[in-house]
Order: sequence, then structure tokens, then C-alpha cells
Amino acid sequence: MTEIFTDLPEIDAETRRRLHARLVAAATEAGVIDVAYRTVDTPVGTLLLATTERGLVRVAYPSEDHAAVLEQLATRVSPRVLRVPARLDLAATELEEYFTGRRQLFDLPLDLQLSQGFRRTVLSHLTDIGYGATASYAEIAAAAGNPKAVRAVGSACATNPLPVVVPCHRVVRSDGTTGQYVGGADVKKALLRMEAAA
Repeated sequence: MTEIFTDLPEIDAETRRRLHARLVAAATEAGVIDVAYRTVDTPVGTLLLATTERGLVRVAYPSEDHAAVLEQLATRVSPRVLRVPARLDLAATELEEYFTGRRQLFDLPLDLQLSQGFRRTVLSHLTDIGYGATASYAEIAAAAGNPKAVRAVGSACATNPLPVVVPCHRVVRSDGTTGQYVGGADVKKALLRMEAAA
């Protein structure tokens, strides 16, 4: 079976780009793209961004394995996933402004379908933590209506599908130490330092 394909020519980058552009145009015209994605380079690594018609649905760090994240989106949202960078131009611009200190609040439509129940309630309170400020897991638990649910707040932050945009990095331990973070403890510290310096 392998021998059948040995005579096929390699596809160069320009041909691949043109074929992809035709695929995007045809899929857009047919209305069959449920999840569009792209990557953006940032000071904390290359982030994967994904959106639905409702809004930004996923931001993923390299440590989360972008291929695995795309597979999860195909399973949990829709199998109709395609790289369409233009659909995420606004998100990419706002992230670039954030990382260069020109934006303190994101103004993007969000699709929170990947978070349910108490976890979604927690996420709704994270945007109340101002730029350059922090709140403890206990404070967020109280704000979410369950003061004893400190561990559940930690779990909600750990599974936040929209890190950076929904600022779980601003949630710290009661003793002021940073705690864990989906992008890694060093990334969390870098984001907090960047915001504090602004």
C-alpha cells in the first residue's frame, strides 16, 4: 500500500497555503465551521485560541498540548474544527495589547460552554478581580456563595478554559503565595509581575 503513494510530489508551503485558503473559503460559504482556531506568540509562549459563533471558547498554553486541546474541542463542542486565523484577529489584537501593557480589561464575547455548575460561577467572579490585584481562593469561594468550597475554586481555576482572558492567575493562596497555574507557576508569577508593574 505504501508504494502507491511514493510517486506523489511533495506539496510546497505556498501550495499548502493556497489549498487551505480554498478550504476555509468553501467551509465558510457552506457554514460548516463550528470552531475556528489559530495560535499567537506571546511572552509566555504560543497560545492556542479557539472561537465559536458565540465567542472565545478556549485559550490554551503549550503545556496543555495544542493537538490534545483541539481533539477535546472536536469531542466536546463540534468535530467541525478548522484553522481560520482571521476569525480570531480581535482576540489576537487584545492579547497583544494586554501583553504590551496597553489593555487591562478584555472586551471579547466569551463562550463558557466548557465550564458548568459551580466552576462556571467561579469563572464569573474572576473578572471582578481588578488588573494588578489579587484575591484569595477563600475570597472567591465566598463571593461564589460557598465559603467552604476553597478546593472547588482551585479546581475551577485549574480547569479554566480561558486563562489570561478570564484571570484565574489573579487568584492566590491566603498566605499570599501564588499557588499552581495551568500555564505553570512561573507563568503565573510573570503575569502577576507584569500587571503589578503597569
